[in-house]
Amino acid sequence: MDLNIAHRATLRNGLSRYAVLPLRLMVGYGFVAHGLAKLNKGPAGFAAILHAAGVPAAHLMAWVTIAVEVIGGFAFLLGAFVPLVSIPAIILLVVAIGTVHWPYGFSSIKLLGYTSGRAQFGPPGYECDLLYIVCILTLALKGPGPFSVDRLLHRRQSARA
Repeated sequence: MDLNIAHRATLRNGLSRYAVLPLRLMVGYGFVAHGLAKLNKGPAGFAAILHAAGVPAAHLMAWVTIAVEVIGGFAFLLGAFVPLVSIPAIILLVVAIGTVHWPYGFSSIKLLGYTSGRAQFGPPGYECDLLYIVCILTLALKGPGPFSVDRLLHRRQSARA
């Protein structure tokens, strides 16, 4: 029985380095999807929303938001410069919580009713933003894991030293 426990521990330790990979892919995909949605609907429309929320320099901030989401999202997907791109990504999420989601409370699911065979939802709270922040902090602290640009750069740097 001790061999079985030791074998499972060895297997778990070997697989644990892959634990951050789904986090990285989900964060990256989510950021890219949100950024491209804002870009496709028109940055001016998003700037109007920011202006209504009281965000200063709304047009500039619309473009900054889109850039952070798209460029940062691709960086997360690739595992490239993760600690660096984590900073503007977390700032963006904290601002979104403070300017948009806070008044709606924690929960991202606000079931209002069921009409014409479809669920109707209200505005989302800050739950998803907090989940993104936790995932990004995990990636920044633990590293982007295997199959990442950061890991490749680290290996090249180690080989030179």
